[in-house]
Amino acid sequence: MTDPTESTEEEKDLTLRENFRLLLRASKGFWLVNQINFFDGIAYFGILMLLTRYLGPSGLGMTDKVTGFSVSLYTGLVTLFMFGGGFVSDKLGVRRALTWSLIVIGAGRVLLTIAPAFEGMSQVSAWTGLMLMALGTGVMQPALYAGIKEYTDPRTATIAFGLLYSIMNLGIVAESFISPFLRSDATFLNLGFMEIVGLGWGINGVYWMAIAVTGLMLLIHITFFTRKVEETDRTVVEEEKDDDGDKTWIEKLKELPFADPRFMFFIFILLPVRTIFAHDFLTVPDYVFRCFPETVSAKYEWIHGMNPLIIVIFVPTIAAFTRKAKIVNMMIIGTLITAIIPFILVPGPHLWTLLTYVTIYSLGEAVWSSRFLEYVARLAPAGRVGAYMGLAGIPWFMAKFTTGLYSGSMLAHFVPESGPHNSGTMWMVYACIACISPVTLLLARKWLLKGVPEAEE
Repeated sequence: MTDPTESTEEEKDLTLRENFRLLLRASKGFWLVNQINFFDGIAYFGILMLLTRYLGPSGLGMTDKVTGFSVSLYTGLVTLFMFGGGFVSDKLGVRRALTWSLIVIGAGRVLLTIAPAFEGMSQVSAWTGLMLMALGTGVMQPALYAGIKEYTDPRTATIAFGLLYSIMNLGIVAESFISPFLRSDATFLNLGFMEIVGLGWGINGVYWMAIAVTGLMLLIHITFFTRKVEETDRTVVEEEKDDDGDKTWIEKLKELPFADPRFMFFIFILLPVRTIFAHDFLTVPDYVFRCFPETVSAKYEWIHGMNPLIIVIFVPTIAAFTRKAKIVNMMIIGTLITAIIPFILVPGPHLWTLLTYVTIYSLGEAVWSSRFLEYVARLAPAGRVGAYMGLAGIPWFMAKFTTGLYSGSMLAHFVPESGPHNSGTMWMVYACIACISPVTLLLARKWLLKGVPEAEE
């Protein structure tokens, strides 16, 4: 089998314009995969960004500690289910895996949204909905990654994975713009002769929007992503598997990247810096609602929307201009930016520090996030991308789950719903934890470079 990390001279000589031109002419399958990527960005993050508020003391009545654990368990299970979901995706194929995952996700989002109607059982309904959503998303994510590899030109892999990440974030931008109008009844624009006021539907209104979007993308998927599209648009041919039946489980496990010590170190050392990503939905929402006036919290989604907007612009751009750069170098630079920026929040809650934090944090994310996906996809043989992506997500599961074990307690102690606040100390602790990743990556750089695929040289 040809090494997926190898590239021909023709591929190396492609200009940036030629790379984007090839992507614009990509197959229908590629763009149908990305329509789910876009719409689920709206629905998934529309729910997640308000989930602590929905479940917490001002919503379904969970304590800060239970809320943090619940949200962390949900997001952690998404990643944990990706482990098995990758194998399910490879077994069913991209098209069918996406169909079934959308159905399961939709059912879960309905149960979560109608939870307040079940008096005395609202939290049970919410938890059941979250588990179904986690299961469906755990299959969907590796199926999306596999779809990008299967329905795009191998010469444009770097930009294609950057585009995947950007399109998801474009969906988050759309959600961030719409959500405040649905949720709040605040005045968003007053020109004297014209006043734009929110609908005031609350968080439930945002969640019903997410359900409607889920139904729309399922309809588009089953209508246009036909078996014919699946069979004719694929650009990757699966490797021969005739001998798989003769292999023992031990031999099959040895073929996975978990047997590579550099790969294991590489993905697990990112756990500390990934906690900053987890705080984006575990800590930042309550931090904004509790530490800032209503004029700021009413537009919280707009502030958060700066992150995906920056990602949309800079991920494909940075990926294109650094496509020949060593992944390890990009990871060190990007994680360092992500890790040190929380220190700017230490002096206290100020709008300018919050906006600066979101901006710089987003730039750091743009530098390294899509390159990590590309690295894993390069290692995976054809037909096993979903499994590899699922395995590589285990550290992300650990980051999300472990962060939720203490985020609620930290909020209750440093930024309680009522009482004095000391948010600066909280952010200093979080920044120090995150700095472990870039420092260790820098110390291990030479050793890590020896295991980087040849295409990175």
